[in-house]
Amino acid sequence: MSISVSNISKLYGAQKALNNVTFSINKGEIVGFLGPNGAGKSTMMKILTTYLQATEGEAKVNKFSVSEDRKNVQKSVGYLPEHNPLYLDMYVREYLSFNASIYKIPTSEVEKVIEKTGLLPEANKKIEHLSKGYRQRVGLANALLHDPEVLILDEPTTGLDPNQLIEIRELIKTVATSAQKTVLLSTHIMQEVEAICDRVIIINKGEIVLDKKIKDLSKEKEQLIEVEFDYRVEEQALKQIPKISSVENIGGYVYQLKFNTENDMRSIVFDFAHDNGLKILQLNKKNTSLEKLFAELTTQK
Repeated sequence: MSISVSNISKLYGAQKALNNVTFSINKGEIVGFLGPNGAGKSTMMKILTTYLQATEGEAKVNKFSVSEDRKNVQKSVGYLPEHNPLYLDMYVREYLSFNASIYKIPTSEVEKVIEKTGLLPEANKKIEHLSKGYRQRVGLANALLHDPEVLILDEPTTGLDPNQLIEIRELIKTVATSAQKTVLLSTHIMQEVEAICDRVIIINKGEIVLDKKIKDLSKEKEQLIEVEFDYRVEEQALKQIPKISSVENIGGYVYQLKFNTENDMRSIVFDFAHDNGLKILQLNKKNTSLEKLFAELTTQK
């Protein structure tokens, strides 16, 4: 078990930022940690990286207690905070070498991490002259310097343009999978979670409201098919289509059909139209996205 969180609560005065939070992450898992602003994501990450002390409960990283064995936790974790703290007047290689000296890491490791994170073309530039995407690479390189088993990344792609976002996303995935690192990734970008993560944890108002593997989540998505026929069809007839759960006429000859299956049902709808002498004017498949699920779970409380 790389990360173990048991009944963690955190109070700021009378305000409860985290309320009895419990979850665990296995070695090699990449987990998306989602929640609206103020949900407790950053607080949880700061507790796991020993920057904050929990009010109640226990958390461990690589079996080291975050409250009792802080130094070993810090050795085990590579942390990229939301606001990437960099010395802008330092050169890239100089900055990484400075941090390597703190960890007592050989200079050869600096060169390895520069190459691994694609910083070689920018290594002799001042950090202040780098784009936001390359600054994030520097932050990630710094988090990887001491070859930690666990990466905790708080909003690593915030403020990036679409191309930079894809580059950093692929970099995180490559680094994590090639070295079998455990990753806890906080983000507001749902596509990022679906593209990178094995599992998603959603937190709302300091409490876990969902904890599922991405592959299991996709199986639970309702499938919506919007179809337009050339004639009006009785809803009762449409309800005879296999695995259909509901039918809604949304105007004219257009119907929204809901199915409880992960299989693409468009061919079945086409067969229904053929068997009943109907023509299909349009046929579109829609899926309930993680974004919609997120909205439902974080607005119902």
